[in-house]
Amino acid sequence: MESLLSGNLSLIIFFPLLGIPLILFLSYLYEDSEENMKRGVLIVTLIEFLISIPLFTNFESGSAAMQFVQKVPWIESLGISYHVGLDGISLFLVLLTTFIMPITVLGSWRSIHKDMRGFLILILILQTALIGTFVALDMILFFVFWEAVLIPMYFIIGIWGTERRIYAAIKFFLYTAFGSALMLIAILFLFYLHIEQFGTASMDVLDFYKLQIPFAGILSPQGLAFLAFFLAFAIKVPMFPFHTWLPDAHVEAPTAGSVILAGVLLKMGTYGFLRFLLPFFPDAVMAYLPILIAIAIIGIIYGAMVAFAQKDLKKLVAYSSVSHLGLIMLGIFVLNMQGVQGGIYQMINHGISTGALFILVGMIYDRRHTKKIEDFGGIAKVMPIFAAFFMLSTLASIGLPLLNGFVGEFLILLGVFEFDWVYAALGATGIILGAIYMLSAYQRVFFGPLDKAANKVLQDINLREIVVVLPLAIMMFVMGIYPKPFLEKIEPSVQALLDSKFSYMAPETSLGDDQSPDDGFRLVFPE
Repeated sequence: MESLLSGNLSLIIFFPLLGIPLILFLSYLYEDSEENMKRGVLIVTLIEFLISIPLFTNFESGSAAMQFVQKVPWIESLGISYHVGLDGISLFLVLLTTFIMPITVLGSWRSIHKDMRGFLILILILQTALIGTFVALDMILFFVFWEAVLIPMYFIIGIWGTERRIYAAIKFFLYTAFGSALMLIAILFLFYLHIEQFGTASMDVLDFYKLQIPFAGILSPQGLAFLAFFLAFAIKVPMFPFHTWLPDAHVEAPTAGSVILAGVLLKMGTYGFLRFLLPFFPDAVMAYLPILIAIAIIGIIYGAMVAFAQKDLKKLVAYSSVSHLGLIMLGIFVLNMQGVQGGIYQMINHGISTGALFILVGMIYDRRHTKKIEDFGGIAKVMPIFAAFFMLSTLASIGLPLLNGFVGEFLILLGVFEFDWVYAALGATGIILGAIYMLSAYQRVFFGPLDKAANKVLQDINLREIVVVLPLAIMMFVMGIYPKPFLEKIEPSVQALLDSKFSYMAPETSLGDDQSPDDGFRLVFPE
């Protein structure tokens, strides 16, 4: 009981797997067992969320050190261990995962029509793999969890998706597997480099932070390893131009797949940049920073413009993710407190607001069996509660003050403006375009004449569906009105990363006694 109250990472990682024998038992015990299996998995995911709450309540806000650490030797001769832990960068990604999963299960209650047992088992495996990815502090353990995410998501898209599901699933698999293969080669390079520099074998992430990796351009050891890790994470984010798998995966995936993709899985890429790429390869990051920033800005504007051209509501939300994730990466790449902190906060915000949008699109698809914007119009008259939740999620997505999206976007733009006002102006265009395409789509779907017979008989969302979206709606307000508990836990870890790896972010002038270290930063490239 004490471990439940204090936060036991191993229990939180593997607890969802306990639901698998429960599902198998229920499926053999009852002839018509779908409802019982769904209830069982919902209870398992709710318990998982409850036992993850102590990670937040017991987290030491002023510390940048890894917390809730557990380390057990695994393959000692190779320096591989079962090593897990949390800091302010990974804490809320774990909590987001445990928060999203019961919502996903409840939201899929009536939309999965075949092999419910297999679907629920894959959801539980996926949850374990996602949490393991965010807490692993051993590179091999991280890679195992990273790859384990790929398998259940491939089957979720490929079996329960729509018409072009096989194409979308294979495309998703090939893109991400390619990036993973490159990353594995780079991990092995770092492993042998550690032996060369320290005389011992280790796969520990914290040991890899101490490596001195020679850098003399993209073809140098650090340059090539940087490129391998960059491609793996950029594909997973996905950043422009590696994004083309995402719209297909979102559109063809079932609602649960889209919610997990947007809510949690894409954050594996952004997390990878923060946990591995930036601290492993600081010299390469600094050398190619203008290119990284340019790619992020192109993603912001391109994603927004393509979203505006969409006629499919789900594809519009998918391309909005490309734009929003470009903004997150822009905040991370400016390498100052406000930008990186805002990027992490916006990762959580995106999971909540875009996850809500995909759930709501799934609800209207279950009723009309179409996602075409032109097939709707005026449905606010017959679905007022649904329209209210959709409007709230839309406003959160475009960053309306008092909602969660505003805080993250404000911090990112503040950090980018401190770095360079031109980049801030370009990044802000994505936010402006986001308001245009989101509100335009909302107007076409919910207002205007109710002139289609199929729309006139639509039923508003029921109590179960309200329960699905209500927690997300509450979090939009909580994170928009009172961000302090979140930001104060994120800040020390971000500060430690910047102080230890990016001392090139130097003040323009010498600091006086009354001047904050955060005042007047400029970028100074190493000679």
